[in-house]
Amino acid sequence: MWIQPVDPLHNIVGSSLIAVTPIVILGALLLSRKVAGYIACLITLALALVIAVFAYGMPINLAGLSAIYGILSGLLPIGWIVLAAVFLYNISVASGSFAIVRDSIESITADRRIQALLIAFCFGAFLEGAAGFGAPVAITAGMLVGLGFAPLYAATICLLANTAPVAFGGIGIAVVTAGTLTNLDPNVLSRMIGHQLPFISLIIPLWLIVIIAGWRGARQIWPAILVTGGAYAVTMFLTASYAGPALPDILSATVSLLCLVILLRFWRPAQVWRFPHESAASTARAQTAKRLPRAVLVKAWLPFLLLIVFIANWAFSGTQALLSHVTVKIPFGALNHGISVAGHAVPVSYSFVWLAAAGTAILLAALLSAVLLRLPVRIVTKVARDTLVELRRPLITIMAIVGFAYVANYSGMSATLSHVLSATGHVFPLVAPLLGWLGVFITGSDTSSNALFSSVQSHTAQTLGLNPVLTVASNSTGGVAAKMISPQSIAVAAAATKLTNQEGMLFRRTVLHSLALVSIICVMTYLQAYYLTWMVPKAAPLGLAPLARFGVAEILTISISLIVIAALAIVTVRTKPLARATTGKDQLA
Repeated sequence: MWIQPVDPLHNIVGSSLIAVTPIVILGALLLSRKVAGYIACLITLALALVIAVFAYGMPINLAGLSAIYGILSGLLPIGWIVLAAVFLYNISVASGSFAIVRDSIESITADRRIQALLIAFCFGAFLEGAAGFGAPVAITAGMLVGLGFAPLYAATICLLANTAPVAFGGIGIAVVTAGTLTNLDPNVLSRMIGHQLPFISLIIPLWLIVIIAGWRGARQIWPAILVTGGAYAVTMFLTASYAGPALPDILSATVSLLCLVILLRFWRPAQVWRFPHESAASTARAQTAKRLPRAVLVKAWLPFLLLIVFIANWAFSGTQALLSHVTVKIPFGALNHGISVAGHAVPVSYSFVWLAAAGTAILLAALLSAVLLRLPVRIVTKVARDTLVELRRPLITIMAIVGFAYVANYSGMSATLSHVLSATGHVFPLVAPLLGWLGVFITGSDTSSNALFSSVQSHTAQTLGLNPVLTVASNSTGGVAAKMISPQSIAVAAAATKLTNQEGMLFRRTVLHSLALVSIICVMTYLQAYYLTWMVPKAAPLGLAPLARFGVAEILTISISLIVIAALAIVTVRTKPLARATTGKDQLA
């Protein structure tokens, strides 16, 4: 058995410099913009293996198996969720559903401020929950420009709006990643994040409108701001606390959007606010926008409605217990109990519970959507092929970064960094969100940030006698504040709004907002660590045996879901086919 060292060079400064080298190299490669993201992550993985073997003395076979274990974990279940989510989105685009979804939102109001709430905040959060990985900013920014928003405003507010939803983006993949790497139950981490991000969600709508129209413009539509932020925050708290990490974004965005639409049936702003450069003719044209029949709207929203139904039912403990019997297991003989950490042998066993995985639920929703929307098999096949091609590099990135994370964890690099960070002592909770902020700034992804730093957060918290649930969760909540300034997000926003060579301007317009937001999260985490400890749930290990039976509430929910699916099927069959997109790509540009 190999004993993991914390200070391999017998000089903690030198050891910490060696341990942090792969992260520094990764940041430098990504910020240089001369090396593709997946290449940078592969280089980082290779460098970590060299350091693990030659600096930490890790046996070559254990180092290699650690990397393979991480690569497999990155592909399944993490990559499985990403593939299925983007496939579902592409199905909605290819069927023509997504264009109608977009138009239905645009037709609700002509007021630019409320359009920003509907599209940048509500619909952007929905897209973040369903797909993530850059799609929300690209789509919503393009939509706003198409409506007549000034490109700089559109890019700025979409970047700012894509903050609070990021922690639960891609059907909660970032939280699942953090739980996998720290052996903490993702449902417990979700509950902790649900005790932090609702406060941020409550103020983001106000923040957006002040940027667009100033404080006076915000006061004129305070009911809309309050309803949007309040509905989102309350739903996020309830969903994250009691339904796990898969649905908070999707349900919160849906409830917030519906509440705002209902409000607009009884209340309207005294004046329709438009940008100064817009003509009276464009305002009049927007106010007479075509409203679509309800049956057409239901059919257009079908993929996302089915997504909610499937994910909600997959989250039940009874469902998980039933489906978990179908498992792919890969033995890691030499690695299993082959490493001693703090006097304890580390158990390693790779199991992919593919049928119970969230990615399978999303895939089934996508396939059922394709059937009900009457997409020919050749188009579905083409969409699947295009999705694989589209995601080949992101999948390599995910596998490489998770592979690096496991090499860092098993070799002792994470333990070295956590030992150094523990020197911050009492103020570590104030610093913890900044690690997540730095990780997202470097990688552009909360998932990648959690892969880099969640283990460091957990080890440091345990060293200091703190609850690791708080610090690991704060890695995600701190990371959301950096999404708006990460080079990848800014590049996506600039491309979507055709702001050629304006990335520096976007960074300058968002960086102060990012720093203000992460400062709020830092203070919140510190208070929860020492003064509001009742808000921090107890840690629970990953893989606790789920209840092997269905409760009355679960059976009732599943029954209602079956009725909903049947009703959706009837509506789609009776409604004439939607106009399909000419290609598998959205035509916003």
